[in-house]
Amino acid sequence: MAKKDDRTTHYQEGSLTLPGTVMLGTGVMIGAGIFALTGQMAQMTGVLFPLAFLAAAVVVGFSAYSYIKISNTWPSAGGIGMYLHKAYGNRLPTAFNALLMYFSMVIAQSFLARTFGAYTMQLFGSGEGGIMVPVLGVLLILAAFVINLSSNRLIQGVASFVGILKIIGILIFGLVGIWVADSISVDFSNPGEAGTFGNFLGATALGILAFKGFTTITNSGSEVKDPKRNVGRAIVISIVSCVVIYTLVGFAVASNLSLAEIIRTQNYSLAAAARPALGEYGVWATVAIAMMATAGGILASIFAVSRMLAMLTEMKLVPHSHFGMPGSIQKHTLVYTVVLGLFLTAFFDLSRIAALGIVFYLIMDIAIHWGGLRYLREELNAKAWIPVTAIVLDLLVLGGFVWVKLNTDPFVIGVAVVAMIVIAVGEQIFLKKSSGIEPPTGEHSHAHHH
Repeated sequence: MAKKDDRTTHYQEGSLTLPGTVMLGTGVMIGAGIFALTGQMAQMTGVLFPLAFLAAAVVVGFSAYSYIKISNTWPSAGGIGMYLHKAYGNRLPTAFNALLMYFSMVIAQSFLARTFGAYTMQLFGSGEGGIMVPVLGVLLILAAFVINLSSNRLIQGVASFVGILKIIGILIFGLVGIWVADSISVDFSNPGEAGTFGNFLGATALGILAFKGFTTITNSGSEVKDPKRNVGRAIVISIVSCVVIYTLVGFAVASNLSLAEIIRTQNYSLAAAARPALGEYGVWATVAIAMMATAGGILASIFAVSRMLAMLTEMKLVPHSHFGMPGSIQKHTLVYTVVLGLFLTAFFDLSRIAALGIVFYLIMDIAIHWGGLRYLREELNAKAWIPVTAIVLDLLVLGGFVWVKLNTDPFVIGVAVVAMIVIAVGEQIFLKKSSGIEPPTGEHSHAHHH
C-alpha cells in the first residue's frame, strides 16, 4: 500500500455485503429525483405521473441487464469508463460517452443543490425562494467540496447515516400521506389532463433520472462480497425498492394536492403535499429529510464523480492541465467538478438541469448496450434481445423527451447539442494528438483493466 502514491484508489475486496450494497444503491437513487421530479413529471403528463414512474422502472429494468452482465464478467471499480473501454478501446466512442456520463453526474449534483435550496426556503414560507435557491445550492456545493478535501471515511460515514434516515423518512411520508388523504385514488378519468403520448414518454425520461443511481452499484463491483451473484441481486432489489417507494410517494402527493397545485409547487411538491396531510410540522419534517437527502447525495456524488474523471485522465482519454495547482490528479478533478457544478447551479433552473442530464445519460446508456451487443456479446454470454429492447426503449423515451422540449424549451436542447459537438470535436483532436491509439477494431481492448 505504501508503495502506491495518493493518486490511486484503494479498495477493500469483499467489504460490501448484499444489504450494504442495496443500501448504497437506494441511497444514491432516492435523491433529488423524488423530491424535484414529481412536479415536473406532473406538468408533462398530468394525472398519469405515478404511472410514468412505473414506465421508467420498466426501461431501467431492461437497461440494468447490460450493466449486470458486464459487472458479473469484470467486477471492477472502473464502472462506466471501464465498460466503454472494454467495448470500444482507446477510441472516440469511449471518451465521448464516458464524458457524457461524467457531465450527467455533475448535472445531477447541480440538481441536488438546487433542490436543497428550493426545499430549504420552504422553512421560511417563501414559495419559489427566488435568488436564494441558487445561492443556497452554491453554498452547499462549496461545503461538500471542503468536506471532500478532508476525509474519505467521513464522507462514507455521513452518506450512509443520511441514507438510512432519508429512506425511513420518505417511507413514513408516503404511508402517512396516503393514510391521512381522503382517498388514494388518482383521477384518471380526465384524459385531457393526461397529455399526449409524447408527453408521457417525456415524463418517463425524467423518471429514469430518479432510477439511474443503480449504476453506483456497478462502480463498487470490486468491493462487493461474491460480486458475480450479489451485484445483479443488489441492482434488482434496489430498483424494486425504489419502485415501491416512488409509487407510494406519487400517490401520496396526488392524493393531497390537485394537479394545478403539484405543477405550481413543482420544485418542492413533497413539502407542499405535506402541508394538507400533516400540517406545518409535516412540512418541516419533509424539508429536513429533503435537506439531508440532497446534502448527503452531493457529498457522495462529488467524491464519486471526481474519482471517475481522475480515472479517465489516468486512462489518457481526457486532456489534463494542472493550472498551477498542487496535489494529485484526483484533487484537480475535484476542483474542475465543483467549478462546473457551481456554474450550472447558479445559471440553470431545475427543469433545464434535469433536461441536460437525461439527454446525456440516455445517449451514454445506448452506447453501453450497443458496445455489449456489438463487441462483447460472447464474453458476456448475453441474450441479444434484452439489450436490443433496452436500445429501442431508450430511443423511444429520448425521442419523446426531445420532442416535448423542442416545443416548450428549445434552448436547452440547443445547449445539449452544442455541448456534445464540443465534447466530440475536442476529444477527436485530443485522441489524434496522443499517439498511442489502438487499431479501430475495438476487439483488442478486452485485455485491459482486468
